[in-house]
Amino acid sequence: MASIEKVELRMVNLEPKVKRTDAIQSFVRQETPIVTITDSDGASGTGYSYTIGTGGSSVIRLLADHLAPRLIGRDADMVEAIWHELEFATHATTIGAITAIALAAVDTALWDLRAKKLGLPLWKLAGGAKDRCPLYTTEGGWLHIETAALVEDALAAKAQGFRGSKIKIGRPTGAEDFRRLKAVREAVGDDYEIMADCNQGFTVDEAVRRAERLKPLDLAWLEEPLPADDIDGHVRLSRSTPIPVAVGESLYSIRHFREYMQKGACSVVQVDVGRIGGITPWLKVAHAAETFDIPVCPHFLMELHVSLVCAVQNGKYVEYIPQLDDLTQSRMKVENGEALAPDAPGIGIDWDWEAVKGKDLTEFTTEITARGG
Repeated sequence: MASIEKVELRMVNLEPKVKRTDAIQSFVRQETPIVTITDSDGASGTGYSYTIGTGGSSVIRLLADHLAPRLIGRDADMVEAIWHELEFATHATTIGAITAIALAAVDTALWDLRAKKLGLPLWKLAGGAKDRCPLYTTEGGWLHIETAALVEDALAAKAQGFRGSKIKIGRPTGAEDFRRLKAVREAVGDDYEIMADCNQGFTVDEAVRRAERLKPLDLAWLEEPLPADDIDGHVRLSRSTPIPVAVGESLYSIRHFREYMQKGACSVVQVDVGRIGGITPWLKVAHAAETFDIPVCPHFLMELHVSLVCAVQNGKYVEYIPQLDDLTQSRMKVENGEALAPDAPGIGIDWDWEAVKGKDLTEFTTEITARGG
C-alpha cells in the first residue's frame, strides 16, 4: 500500500482568452485551485477545478483546513472510499458549489495518481469507449458579439471540421435572438449543429415562448433555459418543445441529475467534472445517463473532459474553450474537428510547473504533510 504523504495546494487566476458574456453575467476570471498529491512511493498526481471569478479563496480554505489533512496516511488507491469520506466530512456544506469544487480538485488528483502508477491514460482506465470525440466551439458565440461576427466564426469552425457552434441567447427580445441564430443557420446550412445557451436567463413562460419561435432553426439543444433548481419548470418546457433541453453545468449532485432524468426534464446531460465533485461522481452521472439513452456533452474544461467523453459510450461532444494554454506544455490535440484522447498516463494534462509557480498566488500556497503544514 502506498499511503499519501503530502498534499500541495495552490491557486492560479487565469484571464479569459476573449471577452465572455452571457444572459446573466460576464466571465471575468478563472480562479483555478490546483491540488498535487504525493504518495510514499514518490509518485504524484495533480487535479484542479475552477470558479468563474468568486469563491476560489473559500475553496482553498476548505481544502487546507478540512479536506487535505484527512488525506494524509490514506491509501491513495482507495479513491471511492476517500471521496465518500470527504463528502461526509463536509455534509453540513453539501450539496453546494464550494464543496463540490474542492472535492473535484482532490478526486481528480487521485485519479491522475492512480492512472500514472498503472501506466494508463485516464480515458482507458475509466472505460476506454473510443479514442477521439467531436468538438463544438463556444468562443465565437458570446452574447455581446454582433451577428456578422457570429456567422464568420461559425463558418470558420465548420471549415475546420468542428461539428457545431454554441451561441448565447438572451437578448431583450426573442425576435433579436431569432434573427441572430437564423443568420447563422442560413450561412452554415442544415448539416452543422447550432446550440443555443440561455444561461438560466428565462422564466418558464418566456422559455416556452422563445423555444417555439426558435423551433424552425433545428437547434441541437436549448441549454440552461431556466434556473437550475427548477426541475418542474424544465419538465414543462421539455414537454412543450421538440428542441432537446440541456442541463448540468450548475448541478452539484448525482441525485439532482437522477431526478432530472427520471422526470424527463432534460435530454442532454452536461455534467461538469469541476462542479459535480470530480471524476468519481462524473462517471456515475454519465453511466446513469446511458440507461436513459441520454448523451453526455460536458461543460467547459476541455483539456480534462476529452478523456472522460472518450471513456464512456454515450460521450457525444467536447466543448472547445481553450483555457489552460498558459499553464501547460502541450495542447489538446485536434484533428479534423475531433479531439484526440491523450496517450500519456494520467489525466492527460502536461503541466508547465514553472508557469504554474510563476502565476500562483502566494497567500493560497500550502503544503500539508504528516508533520503538519
